[in-house]
Amino acid sequence: MEKNVIIDTGPIVALLIARDQHHKWALGEWAQIKPPFLSCEAVLSEAQHIIRRLGGDPLVVLEFVHRGIFQISFQAAPEIDALLKLERTYADVPMSLADACLVRMSELAPRCRVMTTDSDFLNYRRNRRQLIPVICPPSFRQ
Repeated sequence: MEKNVIIDTGPIVALLIARDQHHKWALGEWAQIKPPFLSCEAVLSEAQHIIRRLGGDPLVVLEFVHRGIFQISFQAAPEIDALLKLERTYADVPMSLADACLVRMSELAPRCRVMTTDSDFLNYRRNRRQLIPVICPPSFRQ
């Protein structure tokens, strides 16, 4: 069983929206990973916004926090210099605040893996040169 997983927006949306292209993949991964999933407010905000736009219930995201399934384990303010550096480095992508937070979280917790449906995480690097260990749909690995 996986543990110490940092979760991105995509897998949250995929779990909660049955018509999402990664829904089956997300169900399988969620069944194997023991909570809590580590995340940040930027990811949870993005997830709520997308879930609402797709007709789902955005309150489920906060219910997951309330139930301890998601643990908000990152605060942006103390890490603002690192976040600015990351967003400047990946300005051509462009990197979102949520992505920058997750990359920084992976730097601060090197034994964690990032669960994502965002293929940009295959290009991002932590500590400038290190691959970020990811849990992602198999089609991203080809």
